[in-house]
Amino acid sequence: MPHLFSPLKIKTIELKNRIVVSPMCEYSSTDGFANNWHLVHLGARAVGGAGLIITEAAAVSAEGRISYGDLGIWKDEHIAKLKEITNFIDDQGAVAGIQLAHAGRKASHDLPWAGGKQISSNAENGWVSVAPSPLAFTPAEEAPLELDREGIAKVIADFQAAAVRALAAGFKVIELHGAHGYLIHEFLSPLSNHRTDGYGGLLENRARLLLEIIAAVKEVWPEEYPLFVRISATDWTEGGWTIDDSIALAKILMDKGIDLIDCSTGGNIAGARIPLKPGYQVEFAEAVKGGAGTLTGAVGLITEAEQANEIIETGQADVVLLARELLRDPHFPLRAAHELGITVKWPNQYDRAQW
Repeated sequence: MPHLFSPLKIKTIELKNRIVVSPMCEYSSTDGFANNWHLVHLGARAVGGAGLIITEAAAVSAEGRISYGDLGIWKDEHIAKLKEITNFIDDQGAVAGIQLAHAGRKASHDLPWAGGKQISSNAENGWVSVAPSPLAFTPAEEAPLELDREGIAKVIADFQAAAVRALAAGFKVIELHGAHGYLIHEFLSPLSNHRTDGYGGLLENRARLLLEIIAAVKEVWPEEYPLFVRISATDWTEGGWTIDDSIALAKILMDKGIDLIDCSTGGNIAGARIPLKPGYQVEFAEAVKGGAGTLTGAVGLITEAEQANEIIETGQADVVLLARELLRDPHFPLRAAHELGITVKWPNQYDRAQW
């Protein structure tokens, strides 16, 4: 059995393989509502054989969206369609997960295919963004509003309420989005967090928001269900967040009951030079796994079955999260099994197409 297709049990949830659908924004919602696009998009990857299907970033508040087209989970009315989606994923033998997110200073943007620029806070489809410090992501963008204690308390409460809705919607894994320059990452990085109160300065203070969100979520999220955190393991910028910081944070997160660290990189500093190559972020998952002893997920230009299997086989990570490759080929897991020389269960409706 190739290691890529070995099951992985995390708490009471067992993944049938180590292939995870990475969160991928679709920018196809109105007022945060999932619709048939999300059902077909996520459902197709479940039909294609992935073990865990994680939604795109689901905003915990309207102001926490990247764009006006983002998926949301800030009101109870969002639950019904999400429940339809998780039911379908369950029926395919996959596990449904949701990424809970707040965009911070990278909020209020147009859709990517409409240019993706930040929309002025006083324009249609725009709003005021918030952040740990009033530092714009780029000089061309509006400076965000610095969160005060009341604003921070609201963010924490929004994550907790979103977790309650996620459970009602049938999700069995939550991933907290602490990467890519969004709000939690903005607090973690000294380049975007210039605060002098209890949420700034030392790493322990910069991690305080994340830790308080985790504590609030764990009050309402069943102990038997996994809780992941996605981090950017480096800012790729001098003076920013580093892999050593990531290992130190991972040790803290393990103590707080986090089950897996999903290791991405970058996104917090405009113009950071990132050395793209196949598997360019895998080394960070390996470093966090070795340094903190936690389960990790590897991401970043993983496109081949042998490549993905080697990551698991050599212990560099415990799962691989695929994004663009699964957009190109929703059935990558079925093809990977064939290429690795094993037979896996296909949907009955597709059984006649097996190689």
